[in-house]
Amino acid sequence: MESLIPESKIRELLPQKIPFEMVSHLISFEETTVTTGLTIKNDNIFIENGHFNESGMIENIAQSIALHISYAYSLKKEKAPLGYIGAMKNVKVFGFPKLNDFITTEVQIITEFMGVTLIEGKVICNEKVLMAAQMKTFLSEVPAQ
Repeated sequence: MESLIPESKIRELLPQKIPFEMVSHLISFEETTVTTGLTIKNDNIFIENGHFNESGMIENIAQSIALHISYAYSLKKEKAPLGYIGAMKNVKVFGFPKLNDFITTEVQIITEFMGVTLIEGKVICNEKVLMAAQMKTFLSEVPAQ
C-alpha cells in the first residue's frame, strides 16, 4: 500500500515511539478524514494468541487521529499539540486481524470545538470492518516534543 509520506516522517509526527507505534502508512488525508495503515508484525505489543487485540485497534484509531492533527500542523509548518483520549463509546468489535495482515483505519471527524474532537473510526482488514468506535480527543496547550 502506498503512503503519502515515508514511515520515518510518520515516526516524527507521532508522539508515540517504538514499541508503541500503531500506524505505519498515511494512505489519504483530507480536512475531515484520514486513512492510515499498519502491518501487524509479530513484535507488536498488542499481539495475543496470534491476533492484534482490541486495545491495539483502539490505539490504532487514536494514533490515526493524532497523525491527522500532526500532519495538518506540519503542512502549516507549526508544531502540533499533544492529544489525549477523553472518551470512547459505541465500540463494536467484529473480528481481529492476524499476524502479517495489513489493516486500514478510516477516521471521520464529526466535530471539532475548542480543542475537543469527536471522531468515528473503523479498522478494516480484507474489506471487512473489524472494529467501529467513536472517540473524543482533547488537545493540550503544550506542543508535542
